[in-house]
Formats: sequence, C-alpha cells, structure tokens
Amino acid sequence: MDRNEVLVKLTEICEDVFEIDNLTLTFETTAEDIEEWDSLSHLSLLNEVESEYGFKFTMAEIQALKNIGDLVDTVIKHV
Repeated sequence: MDRNEVLVKLTEICEDVFEIDNLTLTFETTAEDIEEWDSLSHLSLLNEVESEYGFKFTMAEIQALKNIGDLVDTVIKHV
C-alpha cells in the first residue's frame, strides 16, 4: 500500500466524516483548511481510520499529527 492509495481512502473517509462531497485532500491539508474539521469531527475521523485499518493510534501518534500526510504515514506504519 502506497501513500497515494491511503490518501484516496482517507479522502473517502473524510468525505463521510465531514459530510463534504468531492473533497480534495493533499498531503499538506490541515484541519484549518476544512471548515467542518473541529475537535469532535477529528475524533470521529480517527475512530473511522482505526476501524477501517484495524489498529489503534497511540496518544503520541495523535499528538504528532499535523496534516493529512502525517496521518497517511501513520496508517502505512500500522498496515
């Protein structure tokens, strides 16, 4: 599984969590770039990613997430 494959899947997950159709994510996308991305939706996003990929984030991993690229890299590390 490469970074682009994970980005495509994360885009689908984000579209569901944030209720946005045709969302465009890049590796540099941050929560500040998406109006619907608040603290509650962040938790929902992480939960959906954990469910999709079958792992649990550590607290250190969650705190280190600065953008979608960091999330992609963390997913790849676990799968």
